[in-house]
Amino acid sequence: MSNVSAVRLGTRGLSLRLPLRGASPSAKVLTALAVLLVALALLAPVLATHRPDAVDMAQASRNPSAGHWLGTDALGRAEAEERLVPLLAEIGIPDGRRRLAQYPHQLSGGLLQRMMIASALVTAPRLLLADEPTTALDVTTQQDVMAILDEQRHERHLALLFVTHDLELAGAVCDRIAVMYAGTIVEQRPAAALHSGRRHPYTAGLLAARPGVGEPGTRLPVIPGRPAAAHESFEGCPFAPRCAFAEDRCRAERPPLRPDGDGDGAVACHRADELAGDLDRTREEA
Repeated sequence: MSNVSAVRLGTRGLSLRLPLRGASPSAKVLTALAVLLVALALLAPVLATHRPDAVDMAQASRNPSAGHWLGTDALGRAEAEERLVPLLAEIGIPDGRRRLAQYPHQLSGGLLQRMMIASALVTAPRLLLADEPTTALDVTTQQDVMAILDEQRHERHLALLFVTHDLELAGAVCDRIAVMYAGTIVEQRPAAALHSGRRHPYTAGLLAARPGVGEPGTRLPVIPGRPAAAHESFEGCPFAPRCAFAEDRCRAERPPLRPDGDGDGAVACHRADELAGDLDRTREEA
């Protein structure tokens, strides 16, 4: 690992925003944690012999009470506080020193998320892992939190890995969307093209199941069966037991994630080309 000091997770000027979307939080969170663990493993020699601020990523969790505001290995407490106070003011917390002396249970949900964002940004990372940052927040506070993340991303030239269940939110704030099922990415494409250009049956099912403005009393379409867990093993496509379009090949051979169309997206489905434009059929119609 003699070249490990050259490993950089994110590049100054990079402005990629990528969300992970799927049925269960476990696979997406594990993916984000895997990014952290791989990076830490690669950077361990650097951390032991180089300057302590060599880590280029930070995580903003959906569970702010999981750690202390100043719980960073890269900075001492005094230095972290000196950096945090002006940063807190920048994101809408003018009385930063008082807030730093409080415990998480003494703060509102919006303040908790602002504190977590500040603690993630204080070491000047280049990659920010945002794990469900708007969970359990009211709509107005969600908008405020996302506005802060987007503003800081632009100002600091951050890359953002955004874990969410909210497709509408992902489409509004992200450049690309990766849809996960059973621990693997089954489709990815530009956010603006996901709705009209979705090619995987699971993506189509998620989009169809979103609540919308329809006839009162109309039942939402559902994906039959139960979600597969990330630890379950499958010979074929993990979505095949629930897929209206699955054939014998789908159940016997796992499809690779391959580029499709103009090469700006990718899908893991044997029948993606065949089913293009035909994913709105029900299981009975298929």
